[in-house]
Amino acid sequence: MGKPTGFIEYDRVSPTKTDTKERIKNFNEFIQPFAEDVLNKQAARCMNCGVPFCHHGCPLGNIIPEFNDAVYKQEWKEAYEILTSTNNFPEFTGRICPAPCESACVLGINQPPVNIEEIEKHIIEIAFEKGYVQPKIPVIRTGKKIAVVGSGPAGLAAAAQLNQAGHTITVFERDEHPGGLLRYGIPDFKLEKKVIERRIEVMEKEGIAFVCNANVGVNVNLNDLLREYNAIVLAGGSTVPKDLTIPGRDLKGIHYAMPFLKQQNKLVSGANPLDKKEIESNISAHLISAEGKNVIVMGGGDTGSDCVGTSNRQGAKQVTQFELMPKPPDNRNQFMPWPTYPMVLKTTTSHEEGCDRSWAIATKEFIGDEEGNLVALKTVELEWKSDDGKPSKFIEKGGSEKTIACDLVLLAMGFISPQKEGMLDQLDVELDERGNVKASEKDYKTNISKIFTCGDMRRGQSLVVWAISEGRECARKVDEFLMGESFLESKDRSQFMS
Repeated sequence: MGKPTGFIEYDRVSPTKTDTKERIKNFNEFIQPFAEDVLNKQAARCMNCGVPFCHHGCPLGNIIPEFNDAVYKQEWKEAYEILTSTNNFPEFTGRICPAPCESACVLGINQPPVNIEEIEKHIIEIAFEKGYVQPKIPVIRTGKKIAVVGSGPAGLAAAAQLNQAGHTITVFERDEHPGGLLRYGIPDFKLEKKVIERRIEVMEKEGIAFVCNANVGVNVNLNDLLREYNAIVLAGGSTVPKDLTIPGRDLKGIHYAMPFLKQQNKLVSGANPLDKKEIESNISAHLISAEGKNVIVMGGGDTGSDCVGTSNRQGAKQVTQFELMPKPPDNRNQFMPWPTYPMVLKTTTSHEEGCDRSWAIATKEFIGDEEGNLVALKTVELEWKSDDGKPSKFIEKGGSEKTIACDLVLLAMGFISPQKEGMLDQLDVELDERGNVKASEKDYKTNISKIFTCGDMRRGQSLVVWAISEGRECARKVDEFLMGESFLESKDRSQFMS
């Protein structure tokens, strides 16, 4: 490495953030870039470790020590080329990835790990600034046409890779603009949409076509796709949310998280926040707002955190987040050995902005007024029993029942499976026991010969970095299916070794 003693000399530094009282006044990104000398020192902390476990911690297999070394030497083009050899969209992962690579960092055994995610974001932003990011237009086209259904991170990655292989790619997106979860599910204060638009523009210049407002199986005929394309990649994501079917569920003021987040993202972009279908059918066509309300977010994951940050920016009176599971420990314990990803307490930037958090709590009933509006809910505390250090079953604590006033509940408890109605039902593809489209990591192929699947639609709800990895690996298998072999980069690099 460029500075073998860097990890001894320099401490981990986090980037500066705009003050919480200021940043909740808008939906702009608020994390400031490192100064040049600070970035240099952060890259210098990367050790010359014998086995870089960060490679294995990253679902994409990013070649992290090498790009850290290039950053330390200020060889920006080399850093960019190393990073993008395994990651199509570091501008996304550098902002929203939970950084499992950092959990696997060797330095993290007894010190704060290398700030890999921030370094990654700086590499790609500097690359755009210096003009290194240019459309890579394939010299030769194969004559093969591929349809990618869904323009979330998995679909975009599959499209980008298959286009580089020389195939002609059309991406079908049912919403008004491409991006999927990246555009409609993640708030702008984490990922401004100009970042997505910048990447889509590059992909279009590379020859990828995007067809929006195209709901395959609804207003796009499946038979046309089957007839016109040599292969189809299903990358529609996991979109059916988990519900909470308790008394009072039909009261006004209880909503799934995604419609709430999607509406706000549309508002920020200047688009009509209401779904055209709802307006046309006059079904609950109204804006979900947290302004002046006591908000309870159910679910302790990233989507729940996004609801917290969005509610605060909308002017909520009070925001509380419920989690069914017990409070995680602050640090690793014997059941979370390095280099596994530790399930420790995570305090996000949205939590910093104002939020009461309650763990091991279950909601028993929603309470409404005479007009059917939500006014409160009944809860009970839980006592968890553990097997091998992992909470496995719970009992309700007697006498712990409470009634809590609230005007708005946002259900952010995760997703069950992809939507079956429409495309999947018409295709009659085989599903696994969880309701996802069935395909193995061996070939990503469904039970229908030329139809493949990847991302959350195949593996279930997961991380954006996993979706990108799935899209890349699926693309390689599609390329092999069409051409008999593939020269696309694979996470398994052993195949390139003699």
